[in-house]
Amino acid sequence: MTAEPAQTRASYDAETLASLTTDAAEIMARYPDPRSGLLPMLHLVQSVDGYVTRDGILFCAEQLGITAAEVSAVATFYTQYKRKPNGKYTVGVCTNTLCAVMGGDAIFDELSDRLGVGHDETTEDGAITLERVECNAACDYAPVMMVNWEFFDNQTPESAVDVTERLRAGEDVAPTRGADSVCSFKQMSRVLAGFPDGRAHEGVGAGEPTLAGVRIAREHGWTAPGDTSAPGGEPAGEALTGEPGSSAERRPETPADTEVGKDKKPGEDAR
Repeated sequence: MTAEPAQTRASYDAETLASLTTDAAEIMARYPDPRSGLLPMLHLVQSVDGYVTRDGILFCAEQLGITAAEVSAVATFYTQYKRKPNGKYTVGVCTNTLCAVMGGDAIFDELSDRLGVGHDETTEDGAITLERVECNAACDYAPVMMVNWEFFDNQTPESAVDVTERLRAGEDVAPTRGADSVCSFKQMSRVLAGFPDGRAHEGVGAGEPTLAGVRIAREHGWTAPGDTSAPGGEPAGEALTGEPGSSAERRPETPADTEVGKDKKPGEDAR
C-alpha cells in the first residue's frame, strides 16, 4: 500500500485564501521582521477555522517563510491557541490561589457538573468550552470567570451557571467590564489578531477596586516622586534610599557597588 503524500500547502477555498492573504499582509506590515507577526496570524487563522488547523499552520508557515514545525511549536505553547474544535464561548474559571480560596474551585466544579464536561472539553452542542485558568490578572475581583476573555467579576456558582445557560440559549450576555455583550470565540480571535471590532468604547473599563488608589491620590493631590505635571499637587515624598542589604535602591558606597555588571574572571566570585 502506498502512503498518501503529506499535506504541504494550505487547502482553503479561493475566497477564504484571498481574504486571509490580504489580512496576513496587513499583519506582517506591522513588524520590521515579518515572522514577528506569527502570534496575531495564529489568531487570524483561528478566527476563520475556530481553532488552529493543519491548514492554518501551513498558511502561517507559507506567509512567514518558516517551517510548519516552527508554527506548531508556538501554537502548542500558548493556551489561547486551540488545536481541536473549540466552543463558541470559552469559559475560563480562575482556580489560582486567591480565586480558589474565594470560591473558584467550587465554581469550576459546579459548571463541570452542569455542563457535563471537564477542563478543556466542549459541550455536545458546541456552545461552551470549559477551562481552568491559572490567573486572569484580576485578583481584586476574585473569584473571576472569563468568557472569550471578557471579565465576569465576583462570581458565585449560581451566577456562573446563569451566565452559561444564557449563552447556550443564544442571549446577549454583558460582562462586568468591557464590551456591552460577549462576542463569539471566532470574533474575539479576529480582534486579538489586531483587527478592531469598533467596540472598545463600550461598557466599563477599570472597576472601582482598581481605581481606588488613583482616586485617593487625586483627592489628596498626591503625585509620584519627581512628578511636577499635576497642577497644585505636592510630591508624595523623596525616593527611598535603602540600607545595605535592603531591596530598595541605594547609592553606591563600596567598590563592589560600582563593579556590578562588569565582566569577572572565571572563579572570581568563589574567592
